[in-house]
Amino acid sequence: MNSNIAGKSFNPDLTKKKLASGDRPWVKFVLIGIAIAYLALILFIPAANVFAQAFKSGFGPFLTNLTQPVFLHAVKLTVIIALIVVPINTVFGLCAAWVIARNQFRGRTLLISILDVPFAVSPVVAGLMLVLLYGRNGWFGPLLEEVNIKIIFALPAMVIASAFITMPFVAREVIPVLEESGFDQEEAARTLGASDWQTFWRVTLPNIRWGLLYGVILTNARVMGEFGAVSVVSGNIGGKTQTLPLFVEEAYKQYQTESAFAAAVLLAGLALVTLVLKEILERKTQIKDIE
Repeated sequence: MNSNIAGKSFNPDLTKKKLASGDRPWVKFVLIGIAIAYLALILFIPAANVFAQAFKSGFGPFLTNLTQPVFLHAVKLTVIIALIVVPINTVFGLCAAWVIARNQFRGRTLLISILDVPFAVSPVVAGLMLVLLYGRNGWFGPLLEEVNIKIIFALPAMVIASAFITMPFVAREVIPVLEESGFDQEEAARTLGASDWQTFWRVTLPNIRWGLLYGVILTNARVMGEFGAVSVVSGNIGGKTQTLPLFVEEAYKQYQTESAFAAAVLLAGLALVTLVLKEILERKTQIKDIE
């Protein structure tokens, strides 16, 4: 009996082979089912409900909701903020990524941690910090009031809040690409007589273009969908300081559900376009890595 037990001792390799050979195929289907059910509850069903509510009265009323003056102003303001914030954070992200990826210096880790602060701080807290700095009773409030400059409850505060929230995206996407590409090609270009500007445009930028575009797309999507920080510093005044996400909330509170869901469909469309572009860029990056 003891010899039989010894002969049936535990063999890890044999166990792995049994699991790999699919002795329990139902486990895979159960896990897939759980994942699909979870995604359905938190993503698919709510998204389908948004579209159903937006088009429940037909396509005509949906288009009518998209032509309301308050809605059009919210779209215009959202686009203006994006046109200001995205270029600023693109330039900042490139500069920050270059400094971090191409240099080793004391405080580099601290700089990377500071760059990640917007990921750790709640957007509402970020908006409150701006109010405490630039509000009427804030640190710089009296000085700004003397020179008749309005920051809070105006476009400047909304731009600053959106810029703070989206600050890390470009830098975080470009840093790993720069570190992976190295600097041999850049040094070779300088050796051949290329200036720093020529080196950047003809060597560095082509190497980082997919990561850069990925960061820009994420930045733009986050700017257009930002709610928390902007809601604190904007005042949410319809037709004046109301962005598209704020319009959705206000319209829903005022029982204008069809208008709210129509605006939500527009934001969902933006998210869908972002996902498609993200997938395209990821495939481009994978192809480049293979080459």
